[in-house]
Amino acid sequence: MATYLLIIIFLAGYLAIVLEHPLGINKTASALLTGIVCWVILAVNAVSQHEVLPSLSHHLSGISEILFFLLGAMTIVEVIDSHYGFRKLTAFIRSDSPVRLLWVMSWTAFFLSALLDNLTTAIVMASITRKMIEDKTWRIYIVSMVVIAANAGGAWSPIGDVTTTMLWVGGHIETLPLIKMLFIPSVICLLVPLILVSLLLRKNKLIIAAGPDNQSEMPQGAAMVLFFGLGGLFMVPVFKNLTHLPPYLGILLVLGMVWVLTEIIHKGKENEDKSIFTPSHALSKIDTPSILFFLGILLAVSALETAGVLKDSALWLDSITSNKSVIMAVIGIASAIVDNVPLVAAAIGMYDLSNFPASNPMWIELAFAAGTGGSILIIGSAAGVAVMGIEKIEFLWYLKRISWLALAGYIAGYLCLLTIIQA
Repeated sequence: MATYLLIIIFLAGYLAIVLEHPLGINKTASALLTGIVCWVILAVNAVSQHEVLPSLSHHLSGISEILFFLLGAMTIVEVIDSHYGFRKLTAFIRSDSPVRLLWVMSWTAFFLSALLDNLTTAIVMASITRKMIEDKTWRIYIVSMVVIAANAGGAWSPIGDVTTTMLWVGGHIETLPLIKMLFIPSVICLLVPLILVSLLLRKNKLIIAAGPDNQSEMPQGAAMVLFFGLGGLFMVPVFKNLTHLPPYLGILLVLGMVWVLTEIIHKGKENEDKSIFTPSHALSKIDTPSILFFLGILLAVSALETAGVLKDSALWLDSITSNKSVIMAVIGIASAIVDNVPLVAAAIGMYDLSNFPASNPMWIELAFAAGTGGSILIIGSAAGVAVMGIEKIEFLWYLKRISWLALAGYIAGYLCLLTIIQA
């Protein structure tokens, strides 16, 4: 009975998020209430609190890592922006052609996410786009494509997406087979929606935001902050591989370094003059409600995982069909609704490495499906949630205009992967 109630609360909360504007209730409030109520249901129905508290602490640890990473990355991006750093970059890619800009931004995000990760890439690219394009209609089209591009690019790299990293660290996939088998499907996953949306935008012109007229208008130390900020973001995966510490520590290390740098650069100024250039001010500008929204969503999903709903669903799928390719495809679509991390964890728990050794086609299919399926809905991936907060993208807007594009790319990419596997 408690499990059914849990599912009902989750679906009701999800519906409230979808109908945010018709209901007039902020999605963050709905997400937080859903997450907390789900855990209350678990606690009330538990025989002992010792069954619930350790699980809550375990999930909160993983959720906190994502939230601190998001907090650090968004703050660094705001500091760079306060120094007009992104306007230095936009000078190289300015264009009044939406199609050209769309392709440049999308492919940049695609390859950048393989080096960084899809979350950081989405934050950086959305911030660049925000400073470059005044017309919000086309801007949110482009940043929505950045979400698809970042997720597709992260799928074929062992460090590009958290689920791919999980499979890589767990010994389920190897680097070269992963890149060899997933690069082309990932390209197709982006190329199909990119072509379709290009046809929609081809006759339109973009209003490009005006940048500083000359170098004297740039704040002191702008180039240095840009170099250290973006350079630090690039070094986070290196930090992780060298120290084996979680990425959020790397991002906070970079934030600390940028903080010290800005204090030194603006040391001689009055407090009022230098305050707008510091991380302290940047922290007041980041979208905190989006971070809390992400917290609520992940708490709700972790409650479903703790109750065994996700694993039971995976076992149910396995009982319906023995075709692992179909199961992985469904998991990918489900990751648009439920966070892909617990879905992948459930799949790893179901299938043993002794029966499905490293780089078995099933693991490759899972990496692609979980990495790219989240693009189908705006809240289906960390990259989507971050961009949703930066640009205030409505769930229903994305659902009507972008979801079908992402789904088309997902299906085309998955069919391409199956063709490669069978060849």
